Amino acid sequence: MSRSSVPAPTLPPPRDRHLVTRVFVAAGSNVDAVRNLRLAAHEMQRAFGKVDFSPAYRNAAVGFEGEDFINYVAGFDTTRSVDEVIDELQRIEGLCGRTRDAPKWAPRSMDLDILLFGDLVIDRPGLVLPRPDLLRRPYMLGPLADIASAIVHPTARESIAVLWARFDRAAHVMTRVDLGLADGETVGAG
Repeated sequence: MSRSSVPAPTLPPPRDRHLVTRVFVAAGSNVDAVRNLRLAAHEMQRAFGKVDFSPAYRNAAVGFEGEDFINYVAGFDTTRSVDEVIDELQRIEGLCGRTRDAPKWAPRSMDLDILLFGDLVIDRPGLVLPRPDLLRRPYMLGPLADIASAIVHPTARESIAVLWARFDRAAHVMTRVDLGLADGETVGAG
């Protein structure tokens, strides 16, 4: 049997493994929240190295009746691709008890969402970056402003500080919660 001379498919160039990208991830939980958020922080440190954490905030559940959520934003540098980071975040969600088949608007043991992946802008099935909710959800934008106020949003083209200063916070009560994640300390799993 002779081989046909079909050209190989053209693939995008591989990601430069030396290119470092700053990633910001929103973390939220309303099921055993303190334990799960600390576990997620510990696992992010194990997976990505040095991680900066915003203060954590308690706020009402959005989209359904349920326990309040506690949320924070984590920032770290990585040479991994966006898909590799997503895989790692989903692994961490699983360690915290998240099942992928739960309804969208339901209690969450852990929800980890990439808000910004450097200045990457992407719109494909299952992934839109920057995350559109970032500009509408105070529990994402506020904590991001705490740790990355000077970062310029890739599509809004304004700093996170300016976007947060303009945000209507009156209808969104957020109360600071101490999870012991500040000052660059290593977080224990418990």
